[in-house]
Amino acid sequence: MRDDGRQDPPVNNGIMISGGTHYVGNQAVGDRAQAFSGSVSFQPRDNERTAELIGRVEQLLDAHRAELGDPEGTAQELSRLREELAAPATPPTVLQRTLERLTALVEPVAPLVTAVGQLAQSVQGLPGL
Repeated sequence: MRDDGRQDPPVNNGIMISGGTHYVGNQAVGDRAQAFSGSVSFQPRDNERTAELIGRVEQLLDAHRAELGDPEGTAQELSRLREELAAPATPPTVLQRTLERLTALVEPVAPLVTAVGQLAQSVQGLPGL
């Protein structure tokens, strides 16, 4: 508010890009915004946390079995993920494909989508990935 009682116009912290071809790198807009480059880890690298999340997904699979389109296929993908994580040198691309399939299978059930998303973040933070 200004001294004369009138309000200042609102601040627009948006970005508008128009016309032509633009190659945009990292951007941050707004109050205290930050842009990051390179690898950003959201979870600590923790095998125990990943094991806990697999157990949580298994519990949710049991609780929401009737809501899934393919409960057997979903359980098989989770089992496959567990085996891939136990293997000494599973390529990250193989883990990513398994996580993508698992995510697609649990899509109709919100609690499972959340749990599998947390599991995917944890897996991506494991050493060697």
